[in-house]
This record gives sequence, structure tokens and C-alpha cells, in this order.
Amino acid sequence: MGMKHYPPEFKADAVALYRSRPGVTVAAVAADLGVHPQTLRSWIRAAGQGSAKSAQPASPAASLEAENEALRKEVAELKQEREILRRAAKYFAGRDELVSRFQFVADHQSAFGVKRLCTVLGLSRSGFYRWAAAGPARAQKAASDDRLATRIRAVHEESDGTYGAPRVTAELRSTGLVVNHKRVERVMRAAGIVGLHLRRRQRTTIPDPAAPKVADRIGRDFTAKVPNSRYVGDITYLPVAGGKPLYLATVIDLCSRRLAGWAIADHMRADLVIDALTAAERTRGSLRGATFHSDHGTQYTSKAFADACAAAGVTRSMSAVGTSADNAAAEAFNASFKRETLQGAKHWPTARQARLDTFRWANRYNTRRRHSHLGHVSPLTYEATLATTSTTLTQAA
Repeated sequence: MGMKHYPPEFKADAVALYRSRPGVTVAAVAADLGVHPQTLRSWIRAAGQGSAKSAQPASPAASLEAENEALRKEVAELKQEREILRRAAKYFAGRDELVSRFQFVADHQSAFGVKRLCTVLGLSRSGFYRWAAAGPARAQKAASDDRLATRIRAVHEESDGTYGAPRVTAELRSTGLVVNHKRVERVMRAAGIVGLHLRRRQRTTIPDPAAPKVADRIGRDFTAKVPNSRYVGDITYLPVAGGKPLYLATVIDLCSRRLAGWAIADHMRADLVIDALTAAERTRGSLRGATFHSDHGTQYTSKAFADACAAAGVTRSMSAVGTSADNAAAEAFNASFKRETLQGAKHWPTARQARLDTFRWANRYNTRRRHSHLGHVSPLTYEATLATTSTTLTQAA
């Protein structure tokens, strides 16, 4: 349910994103952006790409070989580490001393005999034999967990290493696998697979004490019954190594959590939030009658933004000064964005990479990323479900 008409900037950013990711297919990038692969291919050809990866800048052979060698070494080290952990887990997983002692007896019975080992370790031989008889069932369970870990790892890697147990569970269930979220948590913990966690945020809200007061029309009720009726927005800081930072302004639909509009710039002037509002208006066709909620940052209290809202038919709403909970939905979006793009890094290497990562994540967020507030479906999928339900109810009436 993406856009029917894509602006030139979107096409240019899509091509730039594809070219910035060697080894990634056109289909993968197109899926992230919510466009048809053939459409993206046509944009690449129009930009002078010619063929799938012919225009990719070639790295020096020596540098490429060194990089490949480093990757091979890293993979070997990871495989070795997993093998060490797998073997150690047989004895010490869960710190169950009794199980560890039974396993020790099984591994050394040919050398010392079961009776002698059980006597020395203070174990019951009947208990050991019952444990040994259950071996096939344990082995079957372990094999099943290994297969599940493989599927979990694939889902985790496809999410750029961002999904935790709830979203991984939802993704697995969408493929028809019947699995309990507690089991997914256990297998992820045993395999060392973890999602990303929150980072401290940079303060970007600078209130203007002299600005006209605007009522809070949301009241911490970050919900809406239909799309295009209530929005929230905010500005977040994008650190760039050794350079001027960038700033991202957002307009988020409270019904579907869709990122309806966004803008990125190297300043925090009112133009930034106006551009984001304009982008949302372009996405929706019209925002007339909608409410937009923000904090008391000078950009949102400016006359220029007030005029833009009035022209778009949007009613403004503002949270209390200095109270982040009054704009929690926008704060949560910013936290997820920074967590899943930076992935623990302190900054982006370049402004261009920050823009491309933002472009990719923003479109992936709408088209593919599972949202916990929506029952672990993407915003566009949720809107499509609402539209289908509404049509069905109308026909039934």
C-alpha cells in the first residue's frame, strides 16, 4: 500500500541506497522501501546504472582480499566460540549440578564404571539410569531447539539484528510455525541472540517562554480510531563523526503508527518541521481535520509552523513544557529509530550515510517492521487490514 507516484527525491535516494549496499539484491532493497523490484530496476537504469551492479565502485584487490580474510577469521572465531559454548552447556547450562554430574558419569563410565562414579559423586545409580533412559527425548529436544535457533537467527539477521523475542515470535508465527514466546526467549538466550536496547537521547526541545500557549488535545491518549485523524511529531538528533549533526523531524499517525511524513536537515529551524508536515500532507493527500501533537520546541511554537498547520487544516496540540511523557509516542519512535540504525555506535561515519540509513529505515519501518502496538504487523499492513474491514462492514450494511 505504498505511494502510487514517487517524487524524484525518493527515486534518487532509493538508487543511492541500493548502490551503497554491495551484495544486496534489488529485490531486498525494494522490499525495504515498499516498491516493486522492477520499479526500482527502472530507476537504477534511468540513473545510468545499466545492470544490476555494474556501476559499483571496485575496491582494490589487496584491500578486498584483506577484508575477506578478516571476515573469514571472524566467522571461524564465532563458530569456534559457539562450539565451545555448546559443549560447556551440556555440563553447566542452568547451573544444574545434578545434571552435570550425571553427564560426567555418562562420559566417563567406560573408564571408571557407573557404580564407582556414582559412589564417588554421591549419586543414585537408579537416578542415573532414569536420566540415561531419557537421553533420546533430550536429544530430540536439543535438535529441535537447534533447528529453531537457525530460524530465529535468520529472522534476527533479516531485521538487521534489531528484533527481540516478541517480534521474532510474531515473524515465526506468520510463516505458520506454532511456537511459544517463552521458548523463543529461552533459545535466543542460549544462542546469544539479543535485540537492541534503548540509548540515551540528545535533548533537542528548546522551549520559547514567550510563545503563545496551545492546548493539549491529546492528554497522553496516543490512540486514534481511524488513520489520518491524530498525529504526533518530534525532532531527534543524528550525530555525524567529525561533522555537523543532522536533525530528523517526524509526523506519525497515532492510529497505524505510520511515519506519514519526515524531513532531515543540518538545522533545527521551523522549515524542518514544516517540511515534515508537508511530506505527510503529500502522503495522505490532505490533512484537513487532523490534530497534530508536539512538544513546546521553538520550531513547533513558531508563527511559520502555526501558519503551515492552518493552511493544511490541521489543529495543533502541545504537551506540557519539560514533560516527555506527554509526547511519549514520538519519543518511543525516536528511540527505536536511533537504536536500530546506530546499533550501539556513537555516530554515523558521514552525513550521506546518515541520510541513506534514515531513508532505508523510514521506509522499512512502514512496509516491513513489526510494531508491538499493532499486534506485531507493519503500519501499512495494519492500514490495509483496517481498509479491508471497513469495506466488508460497508458491504454487509
